Amino acid sequence: MGAGHDHGHTHGGPPPTGTAAAAYRGRLRIALGITLTVMTVEIVGGLLADSLALIADAAHMATDALGLGMALLAIHFANRPAGLNRTFGFARAEILAALANCLLLLGVGGFLLFEAIQRFITPAETRGGLTIVFALIGMAANIVSLSLLLRGQKESLNVRGAYLEVLADTLGSVAVLISAGVILATGWQAADPVASLVIGLMIVPRTVKLLRETLNVLLEAAPKGVDMGEVRAHITALPGVLDVHDLHAWTITSGMPVLSAHVVVSQDVLDSVGHEKLLHELQGCLGDHFDVEHCTFQLEPSGHAEHEAGLCH
Repeated sequence: MGAGHDHGHTHGGPPPTGTAAAAYRGRLRIALGITLTVMTVEIVGGLLADSLALIADAAHMATDALGLGMALLAIHFANRPAGLNRTFGFARAEILAALANCLLLLGVGGFLLFEAIQRFITPAETRGGLTIVFALIGMAANIVSLSLLLRGQKESLNVRGAYLEVLADTLGSVAVLISAGVILATGWQAADPVASLVIGLMIVPRTVKLLRETLNVLLEAAPKGVDMGEVRAHITALPGVLDVHDLHAWTITSGMPVLSAHVVVSQDVLDSVGHEKLLHELQGCLGDHFDVEHCTFQLEPSGHAEHEAGLCH
């Protein structure tokens, strides 16, 4: 970068309280406590009632507990201060936790599908009345946990992974209740493995969506909702801007989008105090229109790009 032509301008970064998920640490802890308690209750109920659907729901709650624990651990590491070798700290730990939650959910879905097929092959007698009692307890607890995580799942992929775990459990409890009701009303024992199949199938689509979003962050795709064509158009529309290249935008973790760009400007802007004004306009443009405040800009004269290393383009 040549002296007199290169200026960095950076604002934003993580909020004062840390990453977006940090604000929901207390709620995640409460949800974890509820999940562990209900998991124990459902295991006991499933064994007493000989209900595969209830035991399957309890097994899923075990993975929920693991997922919630990973989410909390990731928040702890993600909000540790940055260092010389890790300039963004461990912020990506939350995205890795979301990825691990996806793998857990897919594993649980596959296990439930396998077990349901096995129960079709080897039927068992399920006590519908007892199953309903324990399923109601599980559903009530899951609804409380969902209410705690509802807002956070819109702001953080890490919290969304935990939320989807609990949501799948809630839907599973509903499926268990329906199957137990069918058994009580008709005596059709196949309703229990059918409910297990439904639980497994409900897990997959939401998990795939979360997995896609998580991989986009890890592959440093443009932040969700940021149209790079529009970003380029906004930048080049500013007075004194001739062109823009090496335009990159990515996400460190949920709530922490980052952008960098080389902005080609007219010589009169570089030769005057106008470069400071332009930097403020660039920052305002990205912050106001695209909600990207953590930006770095390099201002350079026309032709400067020809002298940069080929790997920069």
